[in-house]
Amino acid sequence: MNIDLLTIGKTDSPEVAALVAEYARRINFYCRFTVTMLPDVKRTRSLTPRQQCVLEGEALLRQVAPGDCLTLLDERGAEYRSVELAGWLQKRMLGGTRRLVLAVGGPYGFSDAMYARADARLSLSKLTFSHQIVRVLLAEQLYRAFTILNNEPYHHE
Repeated sequence: MNIDLLTIGKTDSPEVAALVAEYARRINFYCRFTVTMLPDVKRTRSLTPRQQCVLEGEALLRQVAPGDCLTLLDERGAEYRSVELAGWLQKRMLGGTRRLVLAVGGPYGFSDAMYARADARLSLSKLTFSHQIVRVLLAEQLYRAFTILNNEPYHHE
């Protein structure tokens, strides 16, 4: 299975970018993992939040193929403990998912079209995190999930 993390906007912090790159390197030991950063929508001052969501959604959906399993990182998504997330990931792998697309939306969330296309929603916490930090948290949890599935001594339960 291939995993692609889709995000809106680049990472401003070199420290955050370095952490994402480090976990991406580690995840690539288990599967092909890529991070695709789409450019921010231009001229947002003249747009309503809903219009911005629609434009971001269109850009994100252009990156998703018909057979992909699209999972939105959403505050109303399913919350899992790390071991449960590993099981969720394993279920996707055993179910024949060829490409898992994990999408992090812009500051106003996702468009209706994104919700309609999504196969799943995932929440990392009830807390609100910046879109920059979500990338690190998600990458670390994916790495943790793979180490759990492979019985490696990273996760302590």
